[in-house]
Amino acid sequence: PTLFTKIINGEIPARFAYRDDLCVVFMSINPITTGHALVVPVQEIDQWTDLPEDLSKHLFLIAANIGNAQKRAFGCERAGLIVAGFEVDHCHIHVIPTNSIDDLSFANAAAHVEVQKLQDACDKIKGELIPRKEKEFLIFSGNKFDERSIVISGIIHRFTYWMNL
Repeated sequence: PTLFTKIINGEIPARFAYRDDLCVVFMSINPITTGHALVVPVQEIDQWTDLPEDLSKHLFLIAANIGNAQKRAFGCERAGLIVAGFEVDHCHIHVIPTNSIDDLSFANAAAHVEVQKLQDACDKIKGELIPRKEKEFLIFSGNKFDERSIVISGIIHRFTYWMNL
């Protein structure tokens, strides 16, 4: 098994921001910036170019959800994405909160980060995630109340639906 499979199976500790049947997201132990996360398929596949199409789509949709959560959690301009494929022989997507191109250089990766700082970053991302299956949708026919609710005729309406990504 790869290092990532051992992490997925709980043999090696990690700070998980997301998990489903197809993939996990955990914090990089050598982050380039605070909140640097890895999207990893559960199935051991070495190169991203070998991913089945459905799994590839799923991983990149989850990466987008993580990136949007990072932007909200850390107030960064962008969420950068890197698929390098050299560190571990198990496909993984780096999703990195960024404000400049310099934030996307592995030369700037931290050699060590305290576990509590990783957990804090993880908790911020989890707090900003919009659930994959159950998602609140906005109804635009009134004044905006906040990102997840709309005031319509003085009443806040929230709708939930089940997504099939």
